[in-house]
Amino acid sequence: MMSRQSIKTAHYQNREAFAAYLPALDFNGGYAYNQKDISIFSHDQYLPIKTFDPAKGTYEFSLVTNPETGMPVKGPDGQYIPKDVAYLPKDAMTYDIHNVFFGAVTLTQPLFMGGKIVAMNKITRYAEHLAEQLNNSEAENVVYAVDAAYWMVVSLKAKQKLAKSFVNLLDTLQHNVSLMVDQGVATRSDLLSVDVKLNSAQVDLVKVDNGLSLARMALAQVCGLPVNTVFTLADEDIDDATVTADIARSYDMEEVYSRRPDLRALEIGVNIAGQQKKVAMSDMLPKVALIGAYGFSNPNMFNGFSKNFNGAFSVGATVSIPIWHWGGNYNKYRAAKSEETIMKLRLSDARDMVDLQVNQASFKAQEARKTYSMTSTNLAKADDNLRTADLAFREGIATTDNVMEAQTAWLKAHSEQIDAMIDVQLCNTYLSKALGTLQYQYTQPDLN
Repeated sequence: MMSRQSIKTAHYQNREAFAAYLPALDFNGGYAYNQKDISIFSHDQYLPIKTFDPAKGTYEFSLVTNPETGMPVKGPDGQYIPKDVAYLPKDAMTYDIHNVFFGAVTLTQPLFMGGKIVAMNKITRYAEHLAEQLNNSEAENVVYAVDAAYWMVVSLKAKQKLAKSFVNLLDTLQHNVSLMVDQGVATRSDLLSVDVKLNSAQVDLVKVDNGLSLARMALAQVCGLPVNTVFTLADEDIDDATVTADIARSYDMEEVYSRRPDLRALEIGVNIAGQQKKVAMSDMLPKVALIGAYGFSNPNMFNGFSKNFNGAFSVGATVSIPIWHWGGNYNKYRAAKSEETIMKLRLSDARDMVDLQVNQASFKAQEARKTYSMTSTNLAKADDNLRTADLAFREGIATTDNVMEAQTAWLKAHSEQIDAMIDVQLCNTYLSKALGTLQYQYTQPDLN
């Protein structure tokens, strides 16, 4: 369930990356309180005025002249005194900016970002495929864990039956020896030996019962069920191992590679590393974007000083060209290139490990089949030996020790046959997992 959520996460991140192709529309606004008004002049101003001189054909300052000499008069500061001035009071050029409201709506369209947007879209698309492969790998792990727990229950169920049969054999022997003791044809020591063996078998039966209960809980847990769930397995009464087709001696490893979700995940990781290298390269390339904005404020200065909202449009373009960063961007690119090399080496190493895993799984499956065949032969001999011992005991030519030895050998042969049977099943599952042919039902998560 967690890996399915990871698929959703990667899918939405891919959608997020695609949005970088499209224009971004944003609004920014704010309010500011200012303690003081703003004034252009520090005090009232007197501006000299020019008048038109027809003789010269130009505008000239009108200056105060000395009536006696007709020459312009200078003031205490050494400057000529204008005759006519324009009076600009300070109050007229003082503006109330105590409360200022402002805002802007901006539209940004990337034109060229050095290939970063394209690379990020490919990375997130690869990441979605990667999440799917990891989900497949997790599903295989769950199937394998369930198989292991399943066959453990089957094994303990078979051993429970075996333990009960062994207790019944010893119980029958103990009854027969008791009768022989009463008739004087067996000793008390013979009966005590059988009693000890029977008690030991009953203890082993209790252990098997407890182990079976715990194994059922473990199976329920890996199946996502409450641990106290009561269920019956289809193979609880299995007597023979399911033997599939003959185990091949060699396999087409390229096909195995293509079926293994963990290797496909590593291949996608190599592709992601290649795109990350392009992202690092984009930091060394120019970036161009188109910008449009509508800004407004209150008060505004678009038509004199007005205490109302007013604004204007503006359109432009931005260009950013990296020039010199002391090798920082280039070293970032080289680090990304090294990461790509690491991913390729990791993939190569994983393929080598898969080769080894497939060969090991094949050998183990072949060995399990041979072992099962030998235990089946030993089981037939143990059954025959037990029948012979029982018959000899009834005829009085075998002791209780001989019978118990035959029973112990019978128990061991049956136990080994059960273990070999379960080992065949588990080795088949492990080989399927190694070959990438483990069957399971995949449910695509809802990505709406």
